[in-house]
Amino acid sequence: MDQDQPLRTAQQSIEMQPVKLSGGIYLIMRRAAAPCCVFVFLCACSFCGISTAQTVPQASLPDAPGAVSTFASSAQLDLAADQSSPNKAATPPQTTTTSSPGDEQNHQPKRILGIIPNFRAVSTNQILPPQSAKEKFITASEDSFDYSAFFIPTVLAAYSMATDETPEFHQGAAGYARYFWHTFADQSIENYFVEFIVPAPAHEDIRYYTLGNGGFFKRTGYALSRVVITRSDAGTETFNFGEVIGAGAAAGVSNLYYPTAERTFSNTAQKWGINVGVDAATFVFKEFWPDINRAVFHNRN
Repeated sequence: MDQDQPLRTAQQSIEMQPVKLSGGIYLIMRRAAAPCCVFVFLCACSFCGISTAQTVPQASLPDAPGAVSTFASSAQLDLAADQSSPNKAATPPQTTTTSSPGDEQNHQPKRILGIIPNFRAVSTNQILPPQSAKEKFITASEDSFDYSAFFIPTVLAAYSMATDETPEFHQGAAGYARYFWHTFADQSIENYFVEFIVPAPAHEDIRYYTLGNGGFFKRTGYALSRVVITRSDAGTETFNFGEVIGAGAAAGVSNLYYPTAERTFSNTAQKWGINVGVDAATFVFKEFWPDINRAVFHNRN
């Protein structure tokens, strides 16, 4: 028994050595397991975070300066492409004017003092497109039926009754009413003949273009000459058929509603001359109205 004791001791030591070794490995693994688990956990969290970030839609990202610049550049390119496209409708031409500081003082209003029509007058150096036949008709209608168109017939009717120009109309309120509607009819018919019926087929510009500069006699002569000289729709000077022939035609038509005793050649010629003379006087008045308005009323417009 005593002889076998060392052998058994050796065997037991040999059998226990793996256990100790295994225990050392176990202790080593146990000590290293905690950091490894933390590392693995952090790696897993990082991987999950990256995966989640990659799945976020691009539209939900915050607007970065680069993204805004890219969007603005894209919008500018689209706008430039639309503007350069040949299929886009062309922008219609617009009315242009060339003016200087002095021209602003020669502005022509639509009505003078609110009682005299001024729809045909054009401010100095104002460039306008040609008038259509419809626009000429509208201008003639404005000169005839605008509220400012009633002042001149009112005054002329009173003067005609005071001078007993047409005895058949008699005096009093009834007589003044006859004078008024005849005078108003004369004015309206003359406006349509001078501004629409004759100028439309003759392609004449019915507007009065203010000279606006020069001395008194130069501007007066220019205004008086407009009864025989006017502009064509093409912008060149031409004979004023609308004024000369239109005023004569209006005088002839007026014989249809005047008393028989008044339907004479001399009376018709007199009305013709009065029509042209009144238009010439109004051209002179319109030429100098901006100066009168500025000097008397201290109004630049």
